[in-house]
Amino acid sequence: MASSPSLDRTWEGRAVALLSEPALEHGTGGGVGDSRMGAGGAGDSRMVARSAEARECASLWPPHSHSGQVTIPPSISLSSVTYQATTRTSMATSRSLCGSRSSTMLAAALLLLLSTSAVAQLDVGHYSKTCPHVEQIVREEMLGILQEAPTLAGPFLRLHFHDCFVRGCDASVLIDSTDVANKPAEKDAPPNKSLRGFGAVQRVKDRLQSACPNTVSCADVLALMARDAVVLAGGPTWPVALGRRDGRVSIANETNQLPPPTSNFTRLSKMFAAKGLDAKDIVVLSGGHTLGTARCVSFTDRLYNFTGANNPTDVDPALDAAYRARLKSHCRSLADNTTLAEMDPGSFLTFDAGYYRLVAKRRGILHSDSALLEHPTTRAYVERQATGLFAAEFFRDFAESMVKMGNIGVLTGDQGEIRSKCYAVNK
Repeated sequence: MASSPSLDRTWEGRAVALLSEPALEHGTGGGVGDSRMGAGGAGDSRMVARSAEARECASLWPPHSHSGQVTIPPSISLSSVTYQATTRTSMATSRSLCGSRSSTMLAAALLLLLSTSAVAQLDVGHYSKTCPHVEQIVREEMLGILQEAPTLAGPFLRLHFHDCFVRGCDASVLIDSTDVANKPAEKDAPPNKSLRGFGAVQRVKDRLQSACPNTVSCADVLALMARDAVVLAGGPTWPVALGRRDGRVSIANETNQLPPPTSNFTRLSKMFAAKGLDAKDIVVLSGGHTLGTARCVSFTDRLYNFTGANNPTDVDPALDAAYRARLKSHCRSLADNTTLAEMDPGSFLTFDAGYYRLVAKRRGILHSDSALLEHPTTRAYVERQATGLFAAEFFRDFAESMVKMGNIGVLTGDQGEIRSKCYAVNK
């Protein structure tokens, strides 16, 4: 786990140019509000340095047998979701990259088993006969992508979040607008203009198309890439039930379902509840802000124009004064739309529980981060994680909440389609 960021540490929430990755990013398009999970300096090689360990880890996760079934104890099955037991003691000892433990996988798998009937139509072994190596292919591509562009780990997580909160997890966020002026798609809506990683998603899809033509949905690709991105950044793993179908509709105006960065807890609660997520899911999924950066414009009102008075003293009193001064030296104006600040300074490429230490010290950058201190349930969780003693608990909780989020509004059976290109509906 990363140590708690401090003000005497070298300030790393610096202005950073976006990586020049046109082939991987493919277009524009963004978690709670304008947070840019994963954007960073082109020279950062912390994740690349772990590539050897990543390859070793790749053989251990996601835990599955050759039939594509997840590894948990025997005799646990429900409907089409059946798990085969195998012994993988190395999974329990893998820490720094795999970031997984037997209890995390078991808890997430059990949650998957106990989900609603609609979710029961998803199956961890959905492609066991039609594309048996789907997870291996995605894993191999993710290793290559993150070696080339390590700052994309956060954006992949964010893409999945933004997809699931609008029309469910149907890959509608990936569709290009056919008429930007009159009928813009989700990716051209203001909350999504800072999304990244579209080209990388298509790269994975193309590889799957070659191996298993017209079989694996773009929605499933996003779900698998988000999971693998977290694991490769040092976080937990979880079983991803598959069988999602791709939607054929993408409407920019529907992105009003995405929680904005200015949300207080009441608003967060209503918007998450509309997706079947509760207060614990809010605080746990917010922990994903340990990865990535935020554009200054998404929080500069807290520094310069909190009540609308538009003077140097008009600041958000909920933000730690010393930290606020540091942010002001970094984000020089209210309208700064290009400078980026790390959400978890010094640790923005690593998935850990350090984010909660920041929030507990009133150093969460976004309004929505500070909002976690407004409710007793979420505040208690923040304070517990801020002790640094319960990271394994956070990893388990995050895995469980990601399973829940990945099941929002899924299309299955003969609904939707399997797109051949993730950025366009089939003709």
